[in-house]
Amino acid sequence: MDFLPIFMNLKGRSCLVVGGGEVASRKASLLLDAGADLTVVAPELANTLQAWANSGRVKHREAGFEASDLEDVVLVIAATDDEAVNRQVSELAQARALPVNVVDNPSLCTFVMPSIIDRSPVQIAVSTGGVSPVLARLLRARLESLIPSAYGRLASMVEGFRDAVKGRFDDVNSRRGFWEGVLQGRVAELVFAGKDDAARRELEASIERGEVEMPGEVYLVGGGPGDPDLLTFRALRLMQQADVVVHDRLVSKEVLDLCRRDAERIYVGKERDNHSVPQDQINQLLVDLAKQGKRICRLKGGDPFVFGRGGEEIDTLTANGVSFQVVPAITAALGASSYAGIPLTHRDYSQSVVFVTGHLKDGSMNLNWKGLAQPQQTIVFYMGLKGLPVICEKLIENGLSPDLPIALVQQATTPRQRVYTGTLSTMPQIIEGTTIKPPTLIIVGDVVRLHERLNWFTSDEEAGEKQ
Repeated sequence: MDFLPIFMNLKGRSCLVVGGGEVASRKASLLLDAGADLTVVAPELANTLQAWANSGRVKHREAGFEASDLEDVVLVIAATDDEAVNRQVSELAQARALPVNVVDNPSLCTFVMPSIIDRSPVQIAVSTGGVSPVLARLLRARLESLIPSAYGRLASMVEGFRDAVKGRFDDVNSRRGFWEGVLQGRVAELVFAGKDDAARRELEASIERGEVEMPGEVYLVGGGPGDPDLLTFRALRLMQQADVVVHDRLVSKEVLDLCRRDAERIYVGKERDNHSVPQDQINQLLVDLAKQGKRICRLKGGDPFVFGRGGEEIDTLTANGVSFQVVPAITAALGASSYAGIPLTHRDYSQSVVFVTGHLKDGSMNLNWKGLAQPQQTIVFYMGLKGLPVICEKLIENGLSPDLPIALVQQATTPRQRVYTGTLSTMPQIIEGTTIKPPTLIIVGDVVRLHERLNWFTSDEEAGEKQ
């Protein structure tokens, strides 16, 4: 171990930064966040430091560094662009046994500044010992995605109950087991969901019972349009901790592969006129699994509340007293349009957008065609592939131009994405006899004209066709 990682209490203690540029500003910001009483020595200051000096957040000595600047300080950072000055600061500070850091010069440092993940009071420091600060930042970014921002609130909450837990449990092992249950169970999830008061009540009840209950819970998670990079941090965390994954046909393989590997997987996908598991049975399945004390990830393509039947499922969960969370996602319309270079609204082409399902619960297409066929409006059809000829016909009948552009996007945001474009009059013939790979999305409107100009994403399939 090249360095001993420690955390210093600098609240109200005098610290010194030598240098007034932007690098010095970043280091000064960290010291201020830690509560230091900060003095900056430099002939002139960058804008940020000058604003802090003007407001009194930092003391500024407008001059070059002198040995007397080290008097009564407990920590020093040298951040000038003059190597001789930085070396002088380091040597004088070390002679006084003061911790000193010289930016970008590990050989002159007695301590290094790590990359920090701040979930105060929880803090995580990542360091490469000054060898590769960029690598430290990359590692920090990776950890940031795995650690919920609410961990700080969770830590602050449990701090207030430590004495009560000590009084309830006699030995260390019992207390450790209790806290592990709290920090990995219902209390933590309530905090992550922003329900701090409910979490506090749950923790109080657990202390009174002398144990942590681990009731089943359903996570209704939006898997997005297909690209796993579009998942939210919260979705990924819940996918990794679920005991069972109940997933749809429209969830991409890449997204499904990010679920916990040892979790049980149950496929309940649906196709038009072919529901492997009817919706009412899916609803009951979620209830039954939760009653067994399992954590279930109900993983859906797109967003669970946009033609995802999420409302039907949580209605059943609520009726049966099952706890649940809903994690929104980038819905298919947003993902498909973005990756196809088709903005859903544009000041020159469309001032409104409407999402509509291509078939209703009873299998019909009894839609408000007059309301859909409006000028300068973008229409996005979900589940409209089989009804595409009817869609085109009805929109023309209700006043839209046969020459109005239309796009069909298959497997959007994935390497298998393919975009077919045409007009209301030509699209049925364009896709006739073509094998279309679901999921698909249909976009109707003048904004489709922008596809060729604004398309930035070329899938493997489309790239292969251009070769």
